[in-house]
Amino acid sequence: MRSLFSKLLIVAGLVSAFASMAAGQAESAAVRRAKEIAGILSSGDRDAARRYVQENFAEGMLKRPMEQHLGFFSRVHDQTRGLKLVKVQDEKPAEATYIVQSELTGLYEALWVSVKENAPHKVTGIGLRPPSDAPALKAPANEAEFASRLDAAVKKLAAADAFSGTVLIAKNGDAVYKGAFGEANKDFSVPNRIDTKFNLGSMNKMFTGVAIAQLVEKGKLSYDDPLSKFIPDFPNAEAAKKITIKHLLTHTSGLGGYFSPRFWDKSRANLRTVDDMMALVREDEKDVSFEPGSRWQYSNTGMLVLGKVIEVASGQSYFDYVRENIYKPAGMVNSDTFELDRINKNLAVGYQKRFTDEGIAWSNNIFSHVMRGGPQGGGYSTVEDLLRFDKALRSGKLVSAETFRLLTTPKPEVNSPRYGYGFFAVVDGGPTGHSGGFEGISSDLRMHLASGWTVIVMSNYGGSSGPVWRLAEDLITAMEKK
Repeated sequence: MRSLFSKLLIVAGLVSAFASMAAGQAESAAVRRAKEIAGILSSGDRDAARRYVQENFAEGMLKRPMEQHLGFFSRVHDQTRGLKLVKVQDEKPAEATYIVQSELTGLYEALWVSVKENAPHKVTGIGLRPPSDAPALKAPANEAEFASRLDAAVKKLAAADAFSGTVLIAKNGDAVYKGAFGEANKDFSVPNRIDTKFNLGSMNKMFTGVAIAQLVEKGKLSYDDPLSKFIPDFPNAEAAKKITIKHLLTHTSGLGGYFSPRFWDKSRANLRTVDDMMALVREDEKDVSFEPGSRWQYSNTGMLVLGKVIEVASGQSYFDYVRENIYKPAGMVNSDTFELDRINKNLAVGYQKRFTDEGIAWSNNIFSHVMRGGPQGGGYSTVEDLLRFDKALRSGKLVSAETFRLLTTPKPEVNSPRYGYGFFAVVDGGPTGHSGGFEGISSDLRMHLASGWTVIVMSNYGGSSGPVWRLAEDLITAMEKK
């Protein structure tokens, strides 16, 4: 094990190297801090990170738990394995954004740092996000080269234990690339396969949105119907008269989430039906956060309530309705909301990295997850089934073309500029679809409607799908522009 002294030398050397790049040039305090932080992030040294936080973070930042700060430094290092300084994107006296490049993936990131205006310019904010104007990748010559380069990149991530899961990239419904990496079960060293079922997280919200749209097409309900029409005994009777189906679909209802202390204190083994889950709503949603339609706030509760609306309007259980009207016509033979204490074949176990001073420890998500998913999330599917879902939507097999457009476009009239009806909205030619994330869950379906591309990534590592779909889309963008 390296000594503390050698670790300090490494960190000091990295910080010095970063600083020397701009030698002789005047730089703001924020840029200087960004370089220092990039050096700490590159080192992966938690002791150095702890000292840096204690000595250089402002009082407001120090009110947060130290473990939160160390978690940020550890996660970024684990996902990047080091950062190359590229260029200053934006510089102000007390704020700077530095474009950096991941050593592991080659992806560019924007490292944002804010500082106090007065010396010693302590750090008041820090973040890492995809940049708005990253340098373009070299364009693949064709789809075969695209697949080869993506495969090499994902294999590198998997070899670093930064990704475990499946990937499927399609053009006009035909697979251009498929790959399976890592393990579905670490206890028994079971490898992931292309047909391994992964937890969808919030991606189930798409199925809930489609189910509502189908019932609208059948005349069973309207987007403008009040919630009180379907759930007259909703805990907040007055709010239920104002909240419409449209508000619930767009996360503008004012309802929040049910992940409260009461939820975590309950036995989640008893949450198996929509009515079981609605008991959480009845306990927690006696008030709304704002006037329905006045602003946007992501709401798991709103989507759960829509599950009950579907049951009332259709006369079926939510689970039966989705199986018969979405999974079956789309040919999604490996998708369902499984009860996790039953025998379920080929399900990936979710894993989360825990960063400690002793190193990385893995934990599974069995006891942090619900026993069964529902309208708001937590079901299971495969990358091939999600491609079938994508094709069924584009071909009009599930809803009409006009309804599909309605599902995937912004709803500014209710202050939802980036979210449609259960789908992320198409904005500035970008993709539609949904993501899902939780401990041990990281999945994405990204449908590029104009170009015909579909990007699907499913992972049983928390927070690990992003670099994969970003790599795929950066390569696609470069190839489409050449």
